[in-house]
Amino acid sequence: MKVIDTAIEGVKIIEPTVFGDHRGYFFESFSQREFEEKVCKTIFVQDNESKSKYGVLRGLHFQKTPHAQSKLVRVVQGRVLDVAVDIRKGSPTFGKHVAVELSDENKRQLFISRGFAHGFVVLSETVLFQYKCDNYYAPKSEAGIAWNDPALGIDWKISEKDILLSEKDKINPLLADSDALFDFSINLYE
Repeated sequence: MKVIDTAIEGVKIIEPTVFGDHRGYFFESFSQREFEEKVCKTIFVQDNESKSKYGVLRGLHFQKTPHAQSKLVRVVQGRVLDVAVDIRKGSPTFGKHVAVELSDENKRQLFISRGFAHGFVVLSETVLFQYKCDNYYAPKSEAGIAWNDPALGIDWKISEKDILLSEKDKINPLLADSDALFDFSINLYE
């Protein structure tokens, strides 16, 4: 696998090595050994999957300490714009984001460390989206920030009128108004 650093420490693009021929293709979507050698030492404890239709925007989500999560996300079918926002107070990249298109064609994955809010919007007719988490989901620790916070300046690549949100995501606070942010001293990988 090839690991590509992004402009923000703690967010990495992962491109698997794909073997293809006239029958189709094969790739290793995850190897604990290779991940630890090339990205970081972590143990994923939960796998999640969602199916969504065009325009669905899920995010920007995170879990508060001590239930913070690192995630490794990928698209099995379809296409999304995947976004990670640095929400570590005091970080030189606080409030900045990385946006990467993930699809079944490019087979890219995005690793998002603890201390980031995460979200995606569906750009295809439907999407099958999978992600690994290094900490268990804890409902009382879930939090979010507004997907359309002007201070973040995220171009979601589709018209705002086409965006479909959950009731929860409609009321997430702006980054400046959130009281659930991380301290910059957080260890990104533990």
